[in-house]
Amino acid sequence: MSTRIANRSLAMRKEPRQSRSRVTVEAILDAGARILSDEGWAAFTTNRVAEVAGVSIGSLYQYFPDKLSLVDAIRSRHLGDSMAVLRGAQADALSPSAFAVSVVRGMIAAHSRYPGLHRVLLDEAPATDDYRDPDSEFEVAFLGLYAKAIASCRKGAVTTKDREAARILSDAIDGVIHNAARRGTLGDPAVASGLVRLVSLYLGDASASPPGPVVN
Repeated sequence: MSTRIANRSLAMRKEPRQSRSRVTVEAILDAGARILSDEGWAAFTTNRVAEVAGVSIGSLYQYFPDKLSLVDAIRSRHLGDSMAVLRGAQADALSPSAFAVSVVRGMIAAHSRYPGLHRVLLDEAPATDDYRDPDSEFEVAFLGLYAKAIASCRKGAVTTKDREAARILSDAIDGVIHNAARRGTLGDPAVASGLVRLVSLYLGDASASPPGPVVN
């Protein structure tokens, strides 16, 4: 079980504004995510992250005061990747099967970059109470994007039915993908095709076709 942190600010020390600074921060976040995915929370130290990122420990501390703020930024980026998948799915009025393919392919790709990351974020890494709150700002925004995408499939405004469907589909998709990540089966085509069929049938489209290969 991961540790809960109440009422603690985990903000970055400063935001990168220049392109060089943004590249440095991305390298740090990539290194941290890789370590968490491959080696787990016990191996996650600021010195180790700086080493893998190819930056000095001083450069890391310019942006992150400690490893808790760093893991929080990694978690936020991961959640942002999931949000981006849903924004893409609602950009066009997709059919239910096309929506299913888009979301399933996108979510699997987002979790395949660092397959072990989500397990560590859920089970090992400390987290603030905000990430445990089912009514958090992120959760409300995330389910709102799901509802908008589902309403777009139905070519109408968001309804109570869409919001209910958003919660069910979010739980179903997250559950399948997170457990597949834990088992190391994210690349199994049966996971993607089965999940596409499940989502499509739930939204009322029995003509779902399985997605093509996921490109990491």
